[in-house]
This record gives sequence, structure tokens and C-alpha cells, in this order.
Amino acid sequence: MQTQAFAIEGNIADIFNKRIFPGIIKVENGKIVSITETANTNYTNYILPGFVDSHVHIESSMIIPSEFARMAVVHGTVATVSDPHEIANVCGMEGVEFMINNGKKVPFKFNFGAPSCVPATTFETAGAALDSNDVKKLLEKHEIKYLSEMMNFPGVLFKDEEVMKKIAAAHALGKPVDGHAPGLRGEQAKQYINAGISTDHECFTKEEALDKLQFGMKILIREGSAAKNFEALIDLLQDYPNKIMFCSDDKHPDSLVAGHINQLCARAVAKGIDVFNVLRAACINPAQHYKLDVGLLKEGDAADLIVVKDLQSFEVVQTYIDGKVVAENGTSLIECVDETTINKFDCDAIIEGDLKIPYNNESVIAVIEALEGQLITNKLFLKPLVKDGFIISDTTNDILKIVVVNRYSKAPVAKAFIRNFQFKKGAIASSVAHDSHNIIAVGVDDASITRAINLVIAEEGGVSCVSNTTEMVIGLPVAGLMSNKNGYEVAEAYTAIDKMAKELGSTFSAPFMTLSFMALLVIPHLKLSDKGLFDGDSFSFV
Repeated sequence: MQTQAFAIEGNIADIFNKRIFPGIIKVENGKIVSITETANTNYTNYILPGFVDSHVHIESSMIIPSEFARMAVVHGTVATVSDPHEIANVCGMEGVEFMINNGKKVPFKFNFGAPSCVPATTFETAGAALDSNDVKKLLEKHEIKYLSEMMNFPGVLFKDEEVMKKIAAAHALGKPVDGHAPGLRGEQAKQYINAGISTDHECFTKEEALDKLQFGMKILIREGSAAKNFEALIDLLQDYPNKIMFCSDDKHPDSLVAGHINQLCARAVAKGIDVFNVLRAACINPAQHYKLDVGLLKEGDAADLIVVKDLQSFEVVQTYIDGKVVAENGTSLIECVDETTINKFDCDAIIEGDLKIPYNNESVIAVIEALEGQLITNKLFLKPLVKDGFIISDTTNDILKIVVVNRYSKAPVAKAFIRNFQFKKGAIASSVAHDSHNIIAVGVDDASITRAINLVIAEEGGVSCVSNTTEMVIGLPVAGLMSNKNGYEVAEAYTAIDKMAKELGSTFSAPFMTLSFMALLVIPHLKLSDKGLFDGDSFSFV
């Protein structure tokens, strides 16, 4: 229940003026009406603006927005800049509306974008398409704050008509355009940025980020469940405090239970980064860049604030949104929402024969090399293992079969090979497969892969794991991406299936998240779509 008028006392962080002072904040009707400095030197707690995740796909948490909010507020997050790109690729405009409407049912500040690339490429099968007219309609909505990541950077460089219309629509409405251009450097980066694209969360080296910063772009330091760029980029925050933000991009439910933006603050301060620069990246910069209705701890602002124990661990004691306590001492006070589902799934069970790869006297085969903590992959050419006229998984040399099944219509199964999953038995499968979210699976043999895929198909979406003796599946009935159950229960189930996947032999910190990106064609170098093996450098099939 919201208190109409109350006061909070503590050490107040004035980020704009880089000072901390003892004081009292008075709140009435959800707004800060006064901030008064006092002479009290006995305060041990600190009062800060709430944290903002500057780029996240809520869908990757496998829970709906209302559940994401329940879990995030415990860690001091009061708002997100959320790209509903994943559900849009499955359900189109209806999917975006679902996210907006569900988010409105809880006290949390979701700020959704208009997905710019649905489908992400023409080299995969998605469940929907949004053209420039659809994107313009979304951008005209108050709830839509920006044009989501423009992954089609070749379209920007070559001034594709549809791409330029989407960017122009955002600019006409005064809404920023998010970027997505991994590895783009020099003149091409400058051309991309000059098209009016303001951010990038895909930098994986300091040199790349510096290139883009010097051309006027803002850099989002990403630390998600699979893609981790914090260590490579965090030193930039000391020199570019006004141009850096923190984001998670894709965060699985178990990771969200453990922490959120607060963890990045603690790690940055531990590295010696000035605490005010850290708080600027975590609180101020996202709110200002995206023009969010989020309070920044000033008189007249919404009372979106947090109380933390100290400025080292950033352990959150209380979280307030619009003056309402939404989390206290590690417990969320937001209630679960009873939500219906939305989906698009038309896929029959497969048989082992669908997965066979005939041997055609190849001396080498193209193999995807997945990398820990990165979305990029390497392109290898390795000797195949052949049995009875077919190429099969080679567990001795860690070359496993990877397949993608079209979940929207009947089609041949796409098949290839991948290294670094290190399974010695079994398989995993998922209908969370960026960006079109067909079913992707990797395993040691056709029987295991078939079982894992058919578990997902039976649920009309989900993640599964099979061993020689055990099967486990988590159903994701909302677009094949999210559960509509209690987020903490989903996190517990995910922890169990993640543990099982690692017991198959994988050393990846997040094997399911890593697998989900092996169909992400817009990230180099080699990926697999439902239409075949794809070279991200030449933007063509192998």
C-alpha cells in the first residue's frame, strides 16, 4: 500500500554534483517534494536513484515482464530499456502489445522499443514481419521510447530503403535509435553512426568501443548470462562517464535471482572506478539518453529510489518506485499476475532419419566454434567422422551435431557441426534460438537429439535436456520463449536443467544461452539457421 507522505533518512548520493551528504528526503504522492541536508553523521545507509538496465530482452529471462519486475526490484532495478524483438519475431505486433500490457500490471518502469529487424534477416524463417509502416505505428505509441537495435548494419551502410524509413520515423518523433554492429570499425562505423544511430552494446574489444566513442556513439557495457564484455570495456567508464551505460541484454532466470545492475556497480567500484561515474552509468545516463520517466533523486522527480547498505557491495535494503516500497530486505513485494499465453507453433515430431547427414567424400567440414562469454563464433574446417555412409558426432574430438528445426511450418531439418559443447552423452534443445526462435539442438547422437527436440515440440516451446537415463523439460508456452509461472519457480527449474546439461560434459557457464545464439546470423562468423549453415562475414550460406 502506498504511503501518501513519508520521509527517508540517510546518506544521499548527489550524482550530478559528485557529493554525498546526510539528509532527509520527503515524499508525497509518489514525488520527492524536498531534500534537506542535515548534520547527522550517524547514518550507515545510502540513498541512490534506482538502477536502469539500458538494454535487455525480457524474453531471455524465460519469464513474462511482470515476473521479471518482481525479481529485478530486489536488486534495486526500477526500470528497463526493453527490446521486445524476440517475441516480435514470433508473434509480430500482437507480441509487442502483449509485453506492453503485461508490464503495465505491476509497479515497474518498462520502456519498450519498436523492433527494427523482424525478421532479422531473409536467411531464416520467422513467425512474423514488421515493415516500416508497422514500426512507425509502434513508434507513435507513448509506451515505445526508441527504435530497437538496428542489426541490419549492411542495410544502413547501403542505405536500404526500408531500413532508412525506420530510422527516419524514429528521428521524426525525437526517439533515439539503438545500434548493433559487432566488429564494425573505422569509416564503416562512422557511416553507421552518422545515419543517426546512437548506441552499441555489441563491442567486445576496448579498441572497437573507442572507435565508436570517438565518432560520437554511446557504449553499453553488457554483462549477460552468455555474452560478457564487462572486463574488456569497464576501464572506459573512467574516461567517458557521460557516454557509458550498463546492460544485461540477455539474462537467464537463475542469473536474475543472483543479481542485476547492482552486481556491475560492485565490480566496477572494486576495480577502482570512481563511484559517481559508476552510478552515472547505472542510473543517470540511461534515463537521460532515452528520456525516461524515471526519477533521478531530485526535487520534483518521481520517488524511484533505493536504499543500499554501502557503496561497495550495493546490497539493496529497499526499493521504491513512484514512492511505493516494491522490495525490502531481499524480498519482492510485487504480487504475481495471472497471465494468459500467446504463441505461434506448428511443428510435428521428428524422427532420427530427419537428422542424418550423408557423407560425400568431404576431406573437411565447416564447424562452428562456440566461445565462452561471446556471441561471436569461429569458423573451423575439420576432418569428419564417418559411419555407415553418414557423418556423425565425434565426441573424442568434441565435434557434435547441431540442428535447427523450423517450428512455423514443415521443412527439412538444417544440420551442421559445432565444437566446445563437450557433451559426452545426451543432448539439449531449445525453442529460444535468436532471432527467429526455431528449435535448436546439439547432442552426441541422433537418438538423443531427436528425444530432446520432441520434448520441446510436445510443450509447443521450451528447453529440454536428455541423458541416457533422464529427461527434463521446462515448458515455455508464451511464444515458446517465456513461462507464465512464478519467476522464482522457473529459476529453480532452470537451475536444475542447467546443472543436468553441465553433467553431460559441458563447461560453458550457460550452455542453453550459448546454444540460443548459435542461430544468431547477424553475429559473425558461422551460425546455423533453419535454412542452412550461414557465413556472417559474407552474409551468405556456406
